[in-house]
Amino acid sequence: MQFKAAIVAVLTAAGILLATVQSACGAEKLISVGTGAITGVYYPLGGAICRLVNAGRRDHGHRCMVESTGGSVYNINAVMSGELDLGFAQSDAQYTALKGMGPFKDKPQLRLRALFSVYPELFTVVARQDANIKSIADLKGKRVNIGDPGSATRATTELVLNAYGIKPQELKLAAEIKSAELASALCENRIDAFAVIVGHPNANVQEATNTCASNIAAVAGPVIDQMIKDHPFFGKASMPGRMYKGTNQAQATFGVFATVVASADLPEPTAYLATKAVFDNFEELKLLHPAVANITKESMLVGNTVPFHPGAIRYFRELGLMK
Repeated sequence: MQFKAAIVAVLTAAGILLATVQSACGAEKLISVGTGAITGVYYPLGGAICRLVNAGRRDHGHRCMVESTGGSVYNINAVMSGELDLGFAQSDAQYTALKGMGPFKDKPQLRLRALFSVYPELFTVVARQDANIKSIADLKGKRVNIGDPGSATRATTELVLNAYGIKPQELKLAAEIKSAELASALCENRIDAFAVIVGHPNANVQEATNTCASNIAAVAGPVIDQMIKDHPFFGKASMPGRMYKGTNQAQATFGVFATVVASADLPEPTAYLATKAVFDNFEELKLLHPAVANITKESMLVGNTVPFHPGAIRYFRELGLMK
C-alpha cells in the first residue's frame, strides 16, 4: 500500500508539474519544422533555424521545434496535411509536387509555397588525374560511378550524360558503388570518376582529393545551360575555390537547392516571422553549419519552383530583395 501511495504521489506531482509547464507555455504558438535523418544536413540546419526563431520567442510568442522525418516527399505531404508547419524539401521535389509528377501524381500540391532556399546541393564530378577527365564530355569510354538506382545522384547523372549524348553503354563501366566507398574506389583505381549531388564541403570529395591525385571536372557550358533551362528546378551554382585540395579557383556547376516550404494555409504572420528570424540573423546562420557557410541572401531566393508564401514576400520586399 505504501508503494502504491508513493506512485500516486509521484504521478500527482508529475501531473502538477506538467500542468504548470503547459500553463506557462500556453500562450506560445508552436512552429514545427520537418527535416530529415538525424545524421543528415537537414536536421541540424532545422535546429539552427529553430534556434534563431526561438531567440525572439518572448517578442513574437512562437516556439520552434524540429522533427526528424523521412525527407523531402514526407515533409511536403506533412506540410500540406497540416501535420507540420514548415518542412525542408529539395527544389526538384517542389517541382514534382506542384506538377503532380512522381510520388505526387495522384495529388498535385497546388497550394505548396516556398519560404526560402537554404543551400545548393551541387552536381559534382571527381576524377582521377590520370584519367584525363576535365569535363563531362570526357566521361565517354570511362569507368564512372553513376549512383544508386532511384537516387538523386543517379537521376541527375543520367540526365547530364543524356544531354551530352553519352549513352550508358558508351561508358566502359557504369558503376553503382555505395557512397561510403566512393573515395576508396577512385583512389584504388577501380573507377575513373564518380558523380554526386551534395552540399559542400562533402566528406567523400574531401577524402578523394586528399588521398590520391584527383581533380573536379568542369560542369558548365552551353549544354548545361540548356539543361537548366529545360528543368527549372535546377539552378546555376558555384563551388568556392580552395575548398578542396587542388581546387584553387571557384568551380562553376549546377544543382538543386535545399528549400524550406509551407502550405498556403500557414498564417502570413507565422511565415513572416520565421523568414525574418533567419534573414535578420544571417551571419549567425552561416556559422551554424558548413553547408551554409558560403551562401548569400540573394542565393536564398534561387531555386524555388513554387510560389513564395505571402509572409516571405512581405519580408523580402521590406529587405529590398523583391519588388
